[in-house]
Amino acid sequence: MGKPTGFIEYNRQLPAREKAGERIRHYREFSGKYNPEQLHRQSARCMNCGVPFCHSGCPLGNVIPEFNEAVYRSRWQEAYDILASTNNFPEFTGRVCPAPCESACVLGIHQPPVAIEEIERHIIEIAFESGFVQARKFNHRSGKKVAVVGSGPAGLAAAVQLNSAGHQVTVFERDDAPGGLLRYGIPDFKLEKWVIDRRIRLLEEEGIVFRCKVEVGADIPVKDLLREYHALVLAGGSTIPRDLKIPGRELEGVHFAMNFLKEQNIAVQKNNPAANGRLNGNHTSAASGPERILATDKHVVVIGGGDTGSDCVGTSNRQGAVSVTQFELLPEPPAERTAAMPWPTFPMLLKTSSSHEEGCERRFAVQTKMFLGDAGGRLRALRVVDLEWKAGSGGPWSHFEEIPGTEREIPCDLALLAMGFAHPQHEGMLAELDVELDERGNVRAPENTYQTSIGKVFTAGDMRRGQSLVVWAISEGRECARKVDEYLMGHSLLESRDGVGVMGDC
Repeated sequence: MGKPTGFIEYNRQLPAREKAGERIRHYREFSGKYNPEQLHRQSARCMNCGVPFCHSGCPLGNVIPEFNEAVYRSRWQEAYDILASTNNFPEFTGRVCPAPCESACVLGIHQPPVAIEEIERHIIEIAFESGFVQARKFNHRSGKKVAVVGSGPAGLAAAVQLNSAGHQVTVFERDDAPGGLLRYGIPDFKLEKWVIDRRIRLLEEEGIVFRCKVEVGADIPVKDLLREYHALVLAGGSTIPRDLKIPGRELEGVHFAMNFLKEQNIAVQKNNPAANGRLNGNHTSAASGPERILATDKHVVVIGGGDTGSDCVGTSNRQGAVSVTQFELLPEPPAERTAAMPWPTFPMLLKTSSSHEEGCERRFAVQTKMFLGDAGGRLRALRVVDLEWKAGSGGPWSHFEEIPGTEREIPCDLALLAMGFAHPQHEGMLAELDVELDERGNVRAPENTYQTSIGKVFTAGDMRRGQSLVVWAISEGRECARKVDEYLMGHSLLESRDGVGVMGDC
């Protein structure tokens, strides 16, 4: 325990952020860093509990009290080694994880929890600055070849683990660069892409081969991979968005959120000076062609209250939207835990993101009934109605009824559908494989094996469990890699989440 009275002496403090009015002028990350004294104090707040529930809150099982103590004592190599033993990519989770570990923090019962996510981000950045993070050399090779389809967090984690076990790993990615959702789904103001590129360079130095612009099932037949590789890991993610099939859906101006976000990420990646959509406070035409989805000078409505919706809010403000409104079908969640959300479970609380702080009207318990267009087929408004949620056998929010007299129109030039994802793409690779799917349309594979209905084919991440968090994807990739290693070698030294195995990772 770093400091026995630390949690009494120090309050939770987060690094300073650039002011909202300034940060919406660019797409860079805007969170600062602790100074050494602040970092020392925040790590001192960890109580090193006899039963550290933060472990159970983290899908990776990060050894949090131990790395907090190492930070308190400024033992940076030790802190990095502890963190990297369970987490392949702390630089990702330290930026975009919703930190379920903090919801399970024992200190959080009666005080704000330890700032675990920020401490994690600082550990990995200090490790890079100090030269601790180096490409590893593996002298032993098993002679086995594994193909990983998809280079999101699950695919990358599986590739790293399998490579460290001595297998020859090739990652196939249909986009032009690795990263999956990390690169094209998460805006740069939350995760700048040099962070991904820095890690990819290390993985290439370690021997992992990346084949981009190759869509398995289209550019290359799956049967070729089955013939060439000893095992195949499907980690393509959950990519089919949920649609809102109501009248007017065909109007110009109604788009899926991920298409909007991906276009902006590509524009930033190409370093287009007009990509900002708003430069020096002036609205600009950021169009790179007639098909570009832009919020500039528009009334934007984001339909969906999750993280993707929040990312649309932040991007719309940066593009110079006239107004931004976010709809959520469910009622407004409470600001604090209720009896139905006991500690240490992950609570469904009202979350105000940095994007909301930049400007957004949030409306809860609202249903969109119709998209309304003008004579030219362009979206001009939404017809909406307020809802009253009723309790039932399914819980407090079992069903809803429209509130009479609340139906109305609101102006809208751009509607972004951010209602989550249904399942992975079935056409192409999965159809060619004829792999068994579950009732939700995901690839069926039990958690104890990660093995599909085809013996040498495994799956991990959102493609197996459905839409989830980056930290869960990394955990799935690691666990799947262990099962693939067991399949290939008869046993595995790769460490599992429950601590079985002796072989840690970078």
